Amino acid sequence: MSEASAPAQPRLAWLDALRGIGALAVVAEHMTPWFLPSVRPQWFHLGVYGIFVFFLVSGYIIPASLERHGDVRTFWLSRVFRLYPLFLAVGLLVVALHWWVPVREAVERDWASVAGHATMLLDVVDVAGVADTMWTLSYEMVFYLMVTALFMVRLHHRSGLLAMLFAAGAVATGVLMTRGVLTGGWVAYVSCAVFVTGLVCLITGRFRRTAAAVLGVMALTLLVLGSRVPWVGVAVLALMFAGTAIYRWERGEGRLWPVAVTLVAVACVPFLAIMAGWWWVQPDIWITTIVLVAATFAAGMALRGRRVPRVLVWLGLVSYSLYLVHHPLLRYFTWVSGDLRAEPLPYQLAMTALALTMVVLVSAFTYRFVERPMQELGRRIARSRSSTVPARGPAEDASATSAAR
Repeated sequence: MSEASAPAQPRLAWLDALRGIGALAVVAEHMTPWFLPSVRPQWFHLGVYGIFVFFLVSGYIIPASLERHGDVRTFWLSRVFRLYPLFLAVGLLVVALHWWVPVREAVERDWASVAGHATMLLDVVDVAGVADTMWTLSYEMVFYLMVTALFMVRLHHRSGLLAMLFAAGAVATGVLMTRGVLTGGWVAYVSCAVFVTGLVCLITGRFRRTAAAVLGVMALTLLVLGSRVPWVGVAVLALMFAGTAIYRWERGEGRLWPVAVTLVAVACVPFLAIMAGWWWVQPDIWITTIVLVAATFAAGMALRGRRVPRVLVWLGLVSYSLYLVHHPLLRYFTWVSGDLRAEPLPYQLAMTALALTMVVLVSAFTYRFVERPMQELGRRIARSRSSTVPARGPAEDASATSAAR
């Protein structure tokens, strides 16, 4: 089929491709130590690279999605039906199979853990996720709550300033704090009560502005005072708002220099931070990872007018499934296969191919039968609610026509 007659790709296919690259990097990070330890890179961190690509993409697209809807109810209904069904399915499956492969030792068996999972605010309420990759959803949720609050008070366009403020905050927390000071089960309980109450208000329209403000303040407080390593959490938000600033720049609504300032500041934090114990936050590895993330996103933007490989677009489509299901599946696989680290390289390669095939097939299945039907249900509910109750936010203006998905 000629290029002229080929079906046009979605305008934002390049973002799906970036998601696909990010998902593959995270899968590779979790596969290499168990399957191919000899090929695991040590000069940058594959997993952090993939996660940070995801965060930049979220920063770029999430505020655009909220502005396109112009309605916090529709936005949050789409987020709930987008994130929770698969999140709950994976969590319940891991717990149900704990008799075979035990749940991670870091996960407490108490109601605080249940409350932390209910809000997805795991990493900022001192709760470990039953699946290892769930911790990143904490910062996605913090970002959603803060963007909603900013949207309601008409401050959502100041993305460049916000990115630089969070970058400065990452430096400050790195110098002053070794870990979060809000600890104990009460943090998970209180945040869960506030989260559920606030979400009900956002969706029903009762006290919406107050609820958005309270949730935004709670999210910021938990980010700074509750994160396991505060400077890392604050740096993540700086990167996400940098993604939003790139979106503003592309639309002619802002400048690009705040993004550069943010990236430089975030890259420099490990030089000053008190706590830099993980190998991937050592200055040279951290900086290399940040540079690769920025280069990947810049390349995606530079090529956004061209066709991108369909396989990357498809992987981006199923990336949430790929991200959540791969780690438990790899644990189950190695539980059956045994320790592969000392096996001959050909055998390692064969088992890697088999495991990767399993992960991709299961991800395709969960996308088809869990993610997609629940997303469609969420859209139907949002349309039915919108047709009966007017619930526009304060930004019901030209920005609501953004073409973001």
